[in-house]
Amino acid sequence: MKATQKPPTTAPVTPADLLRMAALYLRRHGWHQGTYYAPTDTPTPPACAVGAIGMACAGQPVNHFSDLNPDDRTTYLDAIAALTDYLDLHYPICLVDDDGFWLNEHTSPYSWNDDPLCTAEHVIAALEGAAKEWDRLHTQGGENR
Repeated sequence: MKATQKPPTTAPVTPADLLRMAALYLRRHGWHQGTYYAPTDTPTPPACAVGAIGMACAGQPVNHFSDLNPDDRTTYLDAIAALTDYLDLHYPICLVDDDGFWLNEHTSPYSWNDDPLCTAEHVIAALEGAAKEWDRLHTQGGENR
C-alpha cells in the first residue's frame, strides 16, 4: 500500500453478516412463502429466506444471482450454501423415490421455506443458526481465517 492510499475503513461483508441481516429483514418486513417476495408495491416486501438474503445483499429485491453486482455474487451464494449446510444438519428433508433412492442429497432452502410446517420463527432461527455456524467455522478470535 502506498503512503498516499487510505486503508479500508470497513471490513468485508461475510456470509454470516448477510444471514444475520436477512433474519433482521424478516423480523422487520415479514416472511413469505411461494415466491421470493410477496406481491406488493412497497420497496421492502415480505420475503422468503433466500429473498431476504438477496435484500440483505443488494438492498432491493433480487430474483436471480445474476441480478447482483459481480462483487456481491460470491458472498450471496456462499450465504445460501451456509444456510443449506445448516438445514442439512438441523432440518433435513429426505426425499426418497419409489426405488429407495434419494432425490436430493441436500435440503433446499427454497422447498424448506415453502413447507407448510415451516414458520417465520423457524426461518429466522435457521438464518441466525447458520450465521453462528459460519462464524464458528471461518473466524478465529473475531478475525476471518
